[in-house]
Amino acid sequence: MPNKQTSKLAHGAMMIALFTVLLALAFYVPLIGSIASLFVALPILWYSAKYALKASILVGVAGCVLSLLIGGLLALPFALLFIALGIVMGYGIQQKKSKEMIFLSSSVAVLITSAIQYIMSIKLFEIDFIQDSLKLVKESYTESLQMTKEMTGQEIFTTEQLHTIFETIELTIPANVTIAVFLITFIVMATNLPILKRLGIEVPKFAPFRDMRLPKSILWYYLIILIINFAMQPEVGSTLHMVTLNVSMILWILLALQGVSFVHFFMNAKKLPKALAWIATILAIPFYSLFVLLGIVDLGFNIRSFVEPKQTKE
Repeated sequence: MPNKQTSKLAHGAMMIALFTVLLALAFYVPLIGSIASLFVALPILWYSAKYALKASILVGVAGCVLSLLIGGLLALPFALLFIALGIVMGYGIQQKKSKEMIFLSSSVAVLITSAIQYIMSIKLFEIDFIQDSLKLVKESYTESLQMTKEMTGQEIFTTEQLHTIFETIELTIPANVTIAVFLITFIVMATNLPILKRLGIEVPKFAPFRDMRLPKSILWYYLIILIINFAMQPEVGSTLHMVTLNVSMILWILLALQGVSFVHFFMNAKKLPKALAWIATILAIPFYSLFVLLGIVDLGFNIRSFVEPKQTKE
């Protein structure tokens, strides 16, 4: 028992030190930092996957204290995000949860942590970094367009069009933040879990992308949003308009992913080259409306059932 306890303490101290070094690199070194930021959660993730939740939380608290010493209050929010991600993801691995469940729970943990930090920054420090960033981007973009107009004599966007663009961006901030969090969580999982596997930790695997099946309830949500938009026609800028716009964005992405998944499924069933499936994935960006429609048809009518019998006969 003493040996196990000593080993746990030594491992914890090592993980805290490694976390602090990676956080410092991510925070202070411009080029290397962008790469280091992908692995900041790894020490906490590794420890959380091996030891009890209580011990992992204590390691996380120690990491927060050291982050204050190396970067002050500016480094603390980043440290909290990585620590929350590492603890939740590691605990899911320890509990033998599916990779899909770990991905979902980790993303939600980062979302909740981000929301709490955002509210605290407004209430305690009166700093709205989202609005400040948006204002900075708007000013920079306006100046760039003005310079382009002076050099070419042509106006790319009118003042009204520019106002509409930034108004839409502002209204869709919740959806954009949610999508960004899920994307970042996926990237962190994709880069860290293979390393964790090499370190001797058993990690789960995603089911093949071609087998992805969203819940059919997604279609009902999509239908409800369509009915609200057509029947009630929410006023631009209203709360209802903002809610429907953000939910619509998330549903479009999910349905487009479902459409891409069907394309991968179909090409695998027909034993077509994998390169064609990835070309189709790239084409989903400019032709996302087509893939959204394909995703709706796949979920609503289960068109995969028309492909599977042919696959079994072969």
